[in-house]
Amino acid sequence: MAINKEFINQFISVTSKAALKASFLVGKKDKIAADKAAVDSMRTELNKINMTGEVVIGEGALDEAPLLYTGEILGTKNGPNFDIAVDPVEGTNFVANNLPGGIAVLAIGEKGNLFNAPETYMDKIATGKIDKGVIDLDNSLEKNLKNLSDFHNRDISSITVCILDRPRHKKIIDELKELKVKIKLITDGDVLGALYVSDPKYNVDMFLGIGGGPEGVLAACALDAYDCHFQGRFIFDNDKDIKEANTMGIKDLNKKYEINEIVNGDSLFCATGITNSDILNGITIDNDTYISETLITHKSSNYKKIVRLVKSLDE
Repeated sequence: MAINKEFINQFISVTSKAALKASFLVGKKDKIAADKAAVDSMRTELNKINMTGEVVIGEGALDEAPLLYTGEILGTKNGPNFDIAVDPVEGTNFVANNLPGGIAVLAIGEKGNLFNAPETYMDKIATGKIDKGVIDLDNSLEKNLKNLSDFHNRDISSITVCILDRPRHKKIIDELKELKVKIKLITDGDVLGALYVSDPKYNVDMFLGIGGGPEGVLAACALDAYDCHFQGRFIFDNDKDIKEANTMGIKDLNKKYEINEIVNGDSLFCATGITNSDILNGITIDNDTYISETLITHKSSNYKKIVRLVKSLDE
């Protein structure tokens, strides 16, 4: 059953208010306080919604996170059953240091249709809408870039690749340089990084590299609404991660997940800017009102829009 459109404005309100609360900590050099402010707000607002929502991606296990923990049930318990994935502040360092790219993120799926991702890394690749088989996580980097440039009938040197600036990506970045593609390095925020491929106006053709597994699920929810290509493979490289995978029922530790295995059926995605970014403006406060910008997608209704709200601080 599709998620009713009536929930769109309610979930926009959830991320907008979380972003507002975090915005009071922008530049205060306290990323823990900023995250807590957003977590507290998001949980309070989610509990007002007529639903039974189970957190499948949250702040951690119950013993690690007292609020928005994995498995927590939210909502009034009157209404449809949903899976909930949250990242109350993606880019806590951005918020703490008053840098671009801080967002509050929420994804909703039909019950049982959002992948309960382990707290481990994921190797991922994303592009805009392409034909099946053009890009594959198991291809070489050069082959993927050549295939993508051929698909778009462009020279490989005109392709832009976004990747996290991490030591683990040095080999990839060096190869990108050799292939003479354009590189967009980001320091944090691989949900936002993946979103760049959703629209040609952001001038990013491919997002790739190793980032957070839970963030991969959140990004997939948004990209699915745009018919984008996304693949991911979780990385289990220590006994703790392997044990967690076994506990979660993940049998094939090397499995490559297609987007419809990560998010199936209908979904709703919200991301509200806390600080400015290439995609969203951050929260601004003018006397007794605040202005927010939220990217919202709703797959079944093909609703994809950046919503600008002007609200009273007392609401």
